[in-house]
Amino acid sequence: MAAEVQAAALPLSREANPAVPPWWRRFFDPVDGASIALFRILFGAIMIIEVLRYASYGWINSYYIAPQFHFTYYGFGWVKPRPGNGMYWHFAVMGLAAFGVMLGAWYRISAALLFLTFTYVFLLDQACYLNHFYLICLLSFLMIFVPAHRMLSIDARRKPGLRNDAIPAWALWLLLAQLSIVYFYAGIAKLNGDWIHGEPMRSWLTDRADTPLIGRFFTKEWMVLLFNYGGLAFDLLIVPLLLWKRTRVLAFLWVTSFHMLNAVLFSIGIFPWLMLVATSLYFPPDWPRLVFRKWKRVRESSPAAAPRLPRVTVGLVAAYLLIQLLVPLRHFLYRGSVHWTEEGHRFSWHMKLRDKDATARFYVTDPQRKRTWEVSPRLYLNSRQLQKMPTRPDMILQMAHHIARDQAAKQNIDYPLEVRARVMASLHGREWRLLVDPRVNLAAEKRSLAPASWILPLQE
Repeated sequence: MAAEVQAAALPLSREANPAVPPWWRRFFDPVDGASIALFRILFGAIMIIEVLRYASYGWINSYYIAPQFHFTYYGFGWVKPRPGNGMYWHFAVMGLAAFGVMLGAWYRISAALLFLTFTYVFLLDQACYLNHFYLICLLSFLMIFVPAHRMLSIDARRKPGLRNDAIPAWALWLLLAQLSIVYFYAGIAKLNGDWIHGEPMRSWLTDRADTPLIGRFFTKEWMVLLFNYGGLAFDLLIVPLLLWKRTRVLAFLWVTSFHMLNAVLFSIGIFPWLMLVATSLYFPPDWPRLVFRKWKRVRESSPAAAPRLPRVTVGLVAAYLLIQLLVPLRHFLYRGSVHWTEEGHRFSWHMKLRDKDATARFYVTDPQRKRTWEVSPRLYLNSRQLQKMPTRPDMILQMAHHIARDQAAKQNIDYPLEVRARVMASLHGREWRLLVDPRVNLAAEKRSLAPASWILPLQE
């Protein structure tokens, strides 16, 4: 792939870059920006569609306005929904930012605004966590720095001096590295005993046996294994196959069929379309010119400029990628199955890997009056939160803290109440077992990134 990028590169005066060490020069070599420009347009369009979906389905209200309580991320408890109609205005600004990215209008400001507005919404509630939302946060952040507005943009029309066919190679490589990490870690995550033995895919396919044409095969064991090992092979092999010129077209067809099948079988929103658009970046950077014959090159008035602070650029890109490589591995620092304890599960590209059911009951104890009563989480949560909370121990802990505070306020109690939870869970069809220790006063347990001793181990 690097050789093809080099082949599609535009002329660069090596003498114009004396500050760049020879072995770094390919990092800053100019390559055709056509594929990045097309990605910018389609990425902005997808984000506009997502904003419209949230508005049309009433999700802005049901997810962020109506609930009395939100499960904030550790360290981000200060992120709160905007009062009144503020969340509607927030999504409107997000849509305008996505429109600006799509058109390349005041692009840097639009990209930064899209990143900030979307990430703010992402941080509001862990119950709404989706891997592709996290990916959007990362991609919108990277787009702030990628010069994707040098062609097919309003900015290029406003500022003719900005127009250029070239972008630095690192901008394309950075996006490709991010996508490769997503695909590769999704495959690594599937190397676990349950997935190898067909769960939870077996249960999911059985539930979708009414799918037209192919649903009648979903109860067959060979189909379960085909989906299981096919998905594993896809995630582990697709990046090498996309990088190799001889297999790239077939690999992209595999990507297309894989994501379209997922779109049919699972409710995963814009994810398949986002990945198809992003995966097109694996083709040579000038591929849109071959498809759209009338897409001509602009006339370059001067050679590509020497990069500013090249060592800083290389260092920042390396630091970002190192973080992306390490964060998905942090669940190995915790004991037990990550699918059971959920410790380190988020931000690790564990996509469609677990099927866990759970029920949670909370009991409040007044230690001075020696009385105990049950409090239903339905008093505080919407249906989505009620579905997610019992399966995630960190959300169970947040719920216990909130119940303790709320019950103390309602009864005008100025000393700490105790809250215990009886949570029964089943992972991948196993027998129902206790997920958290019912003897532990969760209201006294502090939120932390350290392993939680009150989470009971999965008994096989």
